[in-house]
Amino acid sequence: MIGFRNASRSRKHGRVRRAARAAVALSAAAGALMTVGAGTSTAGPRPGPGDGPTAVVSMGDSYISGEAGRWKGNGLTNSGSRNGTDRAWVGGSSYDPGKVYGATAGGCHRSDSAEVFSAGPIAETAVNLACSGAVSANVFRAANGGVAFKGEVPQADQLAAVAASRDVKVIVLSIGGNDLGFADIIKNCALDFVLWNSYCYDDQQAGVDRKIDGVMANVGKSVDEIRAVMRSAGYADSSYRVVLQSYPSPIPRGAENRYTQSDWSRLNTGGCPFWNRDSDWARDSLVPQIAGRLKAVAAAKGAQFLDLRDMMQGREVCAKASKQVSSAAPASARTSEWARWIDNSESQGLIQESMHPNHFGQLAAGRCLALAVAQPAGSGVSCRNTAGGDHTGMYLTPAP
Repeated sequence: MIGFRNASRSRKHGRVRRAARAAVALSAAAGALMTVGAGTSTAGPRPGPGDGPTAVVSMGDSYISGEAGRWKGNGLTNSGSRNGTDRAWVGGSSYDPGKVYGATAGGCHRSDSAEVFSAGPIAETAVNLACSGAVSANVFRAANGGVAFKGEVPQADQLAAVAASRDVKVIVLSIGGNDLGFADIIKNCALDFVLWNSYCYDDQQAGVDRKIDGVMANVGKSVDEIRAVMRSAGYADSSYRVVLQSYPSPIPRGAENRYTQSDWSRLNTGGCPFWNRDSDWARDSLVPQIAGRLKAVAAAKGAQFLDLRDMMQGREVCAKASKQVSSAAPASARTSEWARWIDNSESQGLIQESMHPNHFGQLAAGRCLALAVAQPAGSGVSCRNTAGGDHTGMYLTPAP
């Protein structure tokens, strides 16, 4: 993702998810299944389906890999722990993203609070195969058009190894956003606020409409690829469930933004440089459009649908119902923002973390997944938060 905080300062008047008993990730380069954090190999005899420890597996892109899990809210302080928001702080002016992202700190950003790890006792082990920046082709098997990504074989081929050594019970998938071009949409809408004094929603909606049928076909193929891998490993379709989830909105509606659009606060202070009209389009048109299409794919492919469109309602970047972290307002899942702001300067972390659920948002997504898995496999559910509560206050309603 992109941002423009640094650029704004040079243009004062210009425009710019049981906690996993063994958190497992696959090292494609080594071809071995490893337990993240413990540093011990789980390679050995390959039991058939149902014989190994149970597992929940996450696949897909940055919205489920754990991108931005380094951050507990957003704050303007650029040093030390940044008022307690930076979980990668070591001491003094030293930071180690590996504390949060482990061995994937340089790329996939699989955080320790990623949804699959935050969901609790869904299974005995949790395996995160998702990778920040992944598109559908990075999920497909290599034998069927899949493409390696960031030094790893396609995720479906990684799943084959997990299915052989684990009793996989749940596979949760988040994919399609990068195929659709989320990063470019955010970039262009921010540029229209910062530089061009114009709206982005009309041009961006036209682009989404041109791409979305192809994107959803590839999302469907991703589910098919998962099914093919599991069948080849000896699993009946009824022996596990696939959960296909949608995306939460990281920004609020214009009327719910605590900063006016007539000054530079949305850019310089809030990290949400978008016009009200574009914010309303993203929140009430784009995110629901994508959710509706993903719901249809889930129904067509026999997957459970988890709708996250309202997961961060009131907890978005710049939302009136939340606040930035400061010395007077400590980081808290009850009061802080649940998404990472836009920060182009990299004075705090990396640009790619922008506009993703942060540590608090990932805890919430994990709770949503746990609640969804407790429902019948075919049910479509929407997950929402309780105003003023933390991730334990998440609850389900029928998906719209």
